[in-house]
Amino acid sequence: MTETMRQGTADDSNGDVLVVDDDPRLADLFAAWLEPNWTVQTAYDGEQALETVDDSTEVVLLDRRMSGLSGDEVLSLLRASGYDCYVIIVSAIDPSTERLEADWDDYLVKPISKATLLEKIERVTAQRACRTTDREGNPVDSPVN
Repeated sequence: MTETMRQGTADDSNGDVLVVDDDPRLADLFAAWLEPNWTVQTAYDGEQALETVDDSTEVVLLDRRMSGLSGDEVLSLLRASGYDCYVIIVSAIDPSTERLEADWDDYLVKPISKATLLEKIERVTAQRACRTTDREGNPVDSPVN
């Protein structure tokens, strides 16, 4: 397994983002788009994503169709393990074509632009200032600004 870790500078980093896609070129492209403002890690399959995620992960960009563990399975395992990170699905699968009961925060249909990706991440992370409970309904510590 290959893991790539990219980091922005300490002064401009907003948090940790994990990019998960079984197309390494696409995962690396998304990581490059995010590097100036985020600490970015990439995982090229579901198993690697589960090995890489930790409590510092704020956002997961997650492909749904991957060999091995699918994005839906990864999401389910993340939630079952208690990770309270934001999850943005980035997939070629249009969500309107099937019934979804997943616990994701936003959904992007490929292909996407850099501007769209950055806007979605900013939008979901802006919610953290308003959160008073985690996904389980437990109170959270002071919001991160």
